[in-house]
Amino acid sequence: MRLTDLFQRLRCSLALCFLVLGCALSGVSCGYYHMGSMMHPQIKTIAISTIRNDTREPLLTELARTQIAARFQSDNSLKLVSKEEADCILYVRLVDVTTSVSRYNPGYEEDEYRPAEFHLTINAEMEVLIPGRSEPLIRKRTVTGIANYQYNVDPQVGKYYGMRLASFDLGGEIVQYTTEAW
Repeated sequence: MRLTDLFQRLRCSLALCFLVLGCALSGVSCGYYHMGSMMHPQIKTIAISTIRNDTREPLLTELARTQIAARFQSDNSLKLVSKEEADCILYVRLVDVTTSVSRYNPGYEEDEYRPAEFHLTINAEMEVLIPGRSEPLIRKRTVTGIANYQYNVDPQVGKYYGMRLASFDLGGEIVQYTTEAW
């Protein structure tokens, strides 16, 4: 037997061993991962109550409701229905909205700086109740949505899109707490 034949057989044997080992490990890995809803099996539907807005942002109520509903629909653990048909009801109170400058652009003058990017935070409280029960399914807790935004011409349009992004982030946290923390 020649040396090249020996190396050829050794390479084939090693390749076969790695293939078998790879198949064995791929079948074992991620065995702890759970797909699907983590909700209680008796809770299948949710309603979003009228959102209480204690901020000075008039557009935020509808924006937050739309984005929270979108996050529940994309998560698909609970089906959105009316209050009369729901297994549980989500109550949200928008507490405050804060905006701060997160980045400056230097202007034409050496001492002049203009805001280039803003940081927006929406703080809210959420609670999930089961109709007819005095004890809440999820006790009142604080949730936060954050976003960075910029604007080119109109500051109000830029802030609107920032609030939309922060509401989407807020909705994600609400869905997470609702579906995983019961």
